[in-house]
Amino acid sequence: MNKLNLQNRYQFQALSESDTKRLATEMAKQTQAGIVITLDGDLGAGKTTFSQAFAKGIGITEIVNSPTFVIIKEYEGERLPLYHMDVYRLSIEEADELGLEEYFYGNGVCLVEWSSKITELLPSNRLEIFISHLGDQKREFEIIPRGELYINCCENMKKNGVLS
Repeated sequence: MNKLNLQNRYQFQALSESDTKRLATEMAKQTQAGIVITLDGDLGAGKTTFSQAFAKGIGITEIVNSPTFVIIKEYEGERLPLYHMDVYRLSIEEADELGLEEYFYGNGVCLVEWSSKITELLPSNRLEIFISHLGDQKREFEIIPRGELYINCCENMKKNGVLS
């Protein structure tokens, strides 16, 4: 099978907020400069909870909140900078004018909440995460790696028993 086949899909079931945080922390261990992770799901699905735990996992000590009104927040981590984006309120034209490619191809990690609004601006290689809210604290994560680097990340997490 072609390693870059889009049939590579991974699942994670979170029964609690701590499970969501564990997934984000494990994913943070796999990251390096230039990683782009997209987060999509309904309001309250857990995008910001994931982002906060991910940020902590790369060594960011300051409080991480959703950048809904400021669009992009930059944080300096111990290992890498984090560019946390929330593009919910942007049109594709507005997003294009922001010069997001500088972040996408920069020396940090990009977390993009509501990324489906700007799909055509995203790099072709990225890690897509879709979060479904199943009630209470239960969440289902569907993770789709696009590109060999992201497939390897997911395969490592699968070998470690994190993803199925």
